[in-house]
Amino acid sequence: MLAAKAILEQGLHVEGLNFFTGFCVEGHTHAIRKKSEKKQKRNNALWVAEQLGIKLHIIDIVEEYKNIVINPQYGYGAHLNPCLDCKIFMVNKAREWMEAEGFDFIITGEVVGQRPKSQRKHLMPIIEQKSGANDRLLRPLSAQNLAPTLPERQGWVSREKLFGFSGRNRNPQFELAEQYGIKDYAQPAGGCCFLTNESYTTKLKDLWQHRGHKNYELDDILLLKVGRHLRPRPHFKLIIGREEGENNYLEGYCANFIHLRVKDYNGPLTLLEGDPKEIGAEDLFLAAQIVARYSSGKDEAEVEVYIGMGKEEPRLLRVSPLTTNDIPKSWYLT
Repeated sequence: MLAAKAILEQGLHVEGLNFFTGFCVEGHTHAIRKKSEKKQKRNNALWVAEQLGIKLHIIDIVEEYKNIVINPQYGYGAHLNPCLDCKIFMVNKAREWMEAEGFDFIITGEVVGQRPKSQRKHLMPIIEQKSGANDRLLRPLSAQNLAPTLPERQGWVSREKLFGFSGRNRNPQFELAEQYGIKDYAQPAGGCCFLTNESYTTKLKDLWQHRGHKNYELDDILLLKVGRHLRPRPHFKLIIGREEGENNYLEGYCANFIHLRVKDYNGPLTLLEGDPKEIGAEDLFLAAQIVARYSSGKDEAEVEVYIGMGKEEPRLLRVSPLTTNDIPKSWYLT
């Protein structure tokens, strides 16, 4: 937001690019959950573009991005975040778009030393070179700490009106936002990528391990964001809705998954993820007991649980709900 504003202030035309990988926190998880209803729910890229008065292009890179997640040349960060490979990939995509649309250079909001994986000063030239952007990549917030770029040398932008921010302290950015009259902005730290999230990446590693390969589809990575995930047995996992919004979302997958819901009591919709051919009667009984534990009938001696698959008529199974002590911590993926 600040980088774009800095260039807009110099009278240049700016358009935004937002790359959709499927791993972003926004635009999906926030929309589903009813938790924190008082907090405004928005796609921050769209919102920022609106505040700045610029056009935003949302570009789907889900398929192309898979190789970055699965085989990052420069490795992962603390979790499964391939930050340096990701930055190279996205700047390269921006370069392709720039050339196709007749734009002159690329700007990013990077700050020297702010991110440990991708914004160390000695790594920044790698991004420029590997992406093919070279000196058409301008970082307005740290430009005075870096070698002059083509836009600066050509006089398209004034280097003196750019900035020399560095390090993890964001106070200079807060002060600049105040100077620009920007009162509201997205969370300034942490990013919006689930690949930096320990809980999420635990579930992604589990998915890869039990499938025996690292490939994934968009639905796979979206479902990892939703519900409470338990793996009671190696050959199946439960995705248990935690609230009404998640239950409604999981409804959309009932045609493709074995699903369970407690009869006569409030409770979660639960998807059973695993090969139906490998799921036996004992597995279904255990799954029903777990689902009953998360219903309002958890203190009853027995409850009935609907078990369905696709368009088949659901069948009823009578079970005794498990207690919290009956569910080992090792089953929880979150």
